[in-house]
Amino acid sequence: MNMKTVVILLVLALATVFALICVLLTKKEKVTSCVSSELPYLHESLNSDQRKIFADLTAEEIKQVVKYLKVNLGVHLEDAFHAKPSDNCIYSLDLHLPTKAEVLKFLDHRRVQPPRQALAVVYFGDQLDPNVTEYIVGPLPNPTSHQDHTLKKFRKKVPYHSRPVTDREYMDIDAFIFREFASAPTFLKDCCEYVANGTNLATLTTAPRGFESGDRATWFVLYQNVVGSGYYIHPIGLEVLVNHSSLELSEWRVEKVFYNGQYYQDMAQLEREFKDGRVNEVKVKSIQLEKDDHDVVPMKPSGPPAPAGPLQFEPKGMRYSVKGNEVVYQSWSFAFGMNVYSGPRLFDIRFGKERIVYELSLQEALAIYGSNCPGGMVARYMDGSLGIGKFAYELVRGVDCPYSATYVDRHYLIDSDTPKLSKNSFCIFEHDMGVPLRRHFSTIVSSYYGGLAKYALVLRAISTLINYDYIWDFVFYQNGAMEVKVHATGYISSSFLTDKTEGTAFGNRVGEHTLGTMHNHLINYKVDLDVGGTKNSLMAVDMTYESVQAPWSPEHHIQRPVLTRQPLDKEEKAAFLLDDKVPRYLHFTTSRENHWGHPRSYRIQIVSFAGEHLPEASTMERSVSWGRYKLAVTKRKEEEQTSTCIYNQNDPWDPLVVFADFINNETITSEDLVAWVSVGFLHVPHAEDIPNTVTVGNGVGFFLRPYNYFDSDPSVNSPDSVYFTVDQDASKCDVNRAACLQEAASCSPILSPFTYSGFQNLTDP
Repeated sequence: MNMKTVVILLVLALATVFALICVLLTKKEKVTSCVSSELPYLHESLNSDQRKIFADLTAEEIKQVVKYLKVNLGVHLEDAFHAKPSDNCIYSLDLHLPTKAEVLKFLDHRRVQPPRQALAVVYFGDQLDPNVTEYIVGPLPNPTSHQDHTLKKFRKKVPYHSRPVTDREYMDIDAFIFREFASAPTFLKDCCEYVANGTNLATLTTAPRGFESGDRATWFVLYQNVVGSGYYIHPIGLEVLVNHSSLELSEWRVEKVFYNGQYYQDMAQLEREFKDGRVNEVKVKSIQLEKDDHDVVPMKPSGPPAPAGPLQFEPKGMRYSVKGNEVVYQSWSFAFGMNVYSGPRLFDIRFGKERIVYELSLQEALAIYGSNCPGGMVARYMDGSLGIGKFAYELVRGVDCPYSATYVDRHYLIDSDTPKLSKNSFCIFEHDMGVPLRRHFSTIVSSYYGGLAKYALVLRAISTLINYDYIWDFVFYQNGAMEVKVHATGYISSSFLTDKTEGTAFGNRVGEHTLGTMHNHLINYKVDLDVGGTKNSLMAVDMTYESVQAPWSPEHHIQRPVLTRQPLDKEEKAAFLLDDKVPRYLHFTTSRENHWGHPRSYRIQIVSFAGEHLPEASTMERSVSWGRYKLAVTKRKEEEQTSTCIYNQNDPWDPLVVFADFINNETITSEDLVAWVSVGFLHVPHAEDIPNTVTVGNGVGFFLRPYNYFDSDPSVNSPDSVYFTVDQDASKCDVNRAACLQEAASCSPILSPFTYSGFQNLTDP
């Protein structure tokens, strides 16, 4: 074979290989991007403009209210961010809702829309009689009038000492504490490696602030300031009681100091006792994340990245719509928003054209601690006073919510004259719960399969309240049921382990010097159900056993289960204490009947593992008296809008709102009713809570479920239903919707680039 032939063969071989590669590449299946399509079965909602009546204040509305108040209140108003206790300032603004009667006339009868108004909380520190005043300001967006709403709302003035602590006051207290540390330089350097103007220590507030009305003295707990990790689990054993009741910062004082089980008059006494060798000092080593330290469990991942986890996406686009503050999902529609104090709230929840719930809102999150250290001993945090809505920060795409969820921004004003933008603080997504909503497989008499995937719509927000993160979920199912759920995660709060035997009576040791302190979480919700209208009654259904003779064999007896039904016609009958046995079926009924002659109803089903409520002998129990009840149903009144208020935290001994007083034996038959639901869990921290408490097993809540409200399960009308018989080819798309997924999901989801501005989201809009 000559060289020319060899070259020709080589060229032909290369050409063949090239041709084969081209063929393989051209035959490779082309991946297309998913394209959204119109969903013809999406339920027609109200005119979305109507539901704007429930919308949170816009940035422009906030600016106009601030401008109006500064001109028209007749006093100088300092920016709250800079205001001293002796200054006047606008502390917060929020939406002020019209009365329910006005709203329903507008929504249901096309009457004139009530004027849009704001509620302003104003601190008057620069007065002979310092106080807090609440004003209704309107109409928005260009206000022309304001009205003092305080006496109508609380029936007395709001005392100045009960005001929530501002960010500025916390900063001033911090500066005061660290100035006081100059009195104990030797002790602090030896025990905690602290030197003047150091940054390795951090404070944590407690509340309430004293023992009787008028007090404003707070225990502050000192921790190692571990950068990049939660300092809440690194106590140093030092706690300081600061009296900050005076409006003059120069008159603040340290009332007591606690260190490692012993009390001292002030830091100077602690320094003297230390130098004299009479302090039981425990040297706390400096903790650094970058070091291999058994006492630090970092949240930062270690090791190589894992393959990407499961991803849920909508191959044909979202099957719900979000327009402003309104959400529409199949038969569901509702309005949503965020109160700067009490957190997420929903209004006008409808299934089809019928309203099920007028208002569903978070009211309060309470955490009661136990410890042998003063800070943990007195802590009863009412998080509404801190601002559950204020601290609802930006959600992290792909972790806090599914990556492809819809994210919603909001504006709010608190602790500043400038409205703040909190980006992506709500997320909304349709979710496959991974279990059938219903299904049946049959080979008896006839052979068929019928089922429905448990798809649901979720509205979510997450509040980070200092150390704890609360995940607030509102879930809407295709069968007309709603679920309200809260998960707790984040860091535990801790005390210094002063005595191993005594300390573990209040928790578990989770670090060298760290006691994870026991605490009881209790969350309260308001549920204003309107089942078939505003006139509802309450029915309790349960079971018992009766002994009956067998009709066909009288000498034998059968223990037969039988239903018990009891109308609950008075508020006292409908108030179930936290530890009471609650009837298994409690439902709001209407006089209207379904096709089968039963009153149309919605059932409340509670899932909770709460610990014991604060004893009523406590001088502050009335401020959290909603916590006495797992469920209480009351007659709705405009003057009983909330189960608590932001002032109860700092004056729990003379509370402005006492929920227990709502229950006064009024008739609740054929009335507009409100259910107040409390859920929670006892948390005894353990080693596995380090670094963070996990959500597994730490979720509680309640369901609102139709009970004879419909004539049959409304999910049978779902376009997601699957049904096929033995005679049908289940692999065909026109027979079985599940068989369509192969084609429907053969596209690549269009994912937005990952962005996060949560550390900068408190900027001007």
